[in-house]
Amino acid sequence: QLQLVESGGGLVQPGGSLRLSCSISGFTLDYYAIGWFRQAPGKEREGVSCISNSGGITNYADSVKGRFTISRDNAKNTVYLQMNSLKPEDTAVYYCAKSILRLGCTTVLTWYDSWGQGTQVTVSS
Repeated sequence: QLQLVESGGGLVQPGGSLRLSCSISGFTLDYYAIGWFRQAPGKEREGVSCISNSGGITNYADSVKGRFTISRDNAKNTVYLQMNSLKPEDTAVYYCAKSILRLGCTTVLTWYDSWGQGTQVTVSS
């Protein structure tokens, strides 16, 4: 059974860091690109970052470039999102998702067909 499970969210002060994990089972991780998305209250879900099946290609939303880093460990079936210099506007539920793409990646939601349940990130003093 295909499953994606996010973890690592929590409450952090502005300027702090968190590392999110996406643990994957039920499919071969190194076949597919994986993306991270977020949804703040009252807003649409938006793409944050993605990583290709090999990890050689990554993309980031302009709002997180230079602060967030996506990585993957195919041997551990896990994708990570390291978030540094967090801002209150980063507050959202963060989701990981499996893309239908293998080579390359995109943060366009329609290219993703399986989603985790999300993990809450709150940035507040």
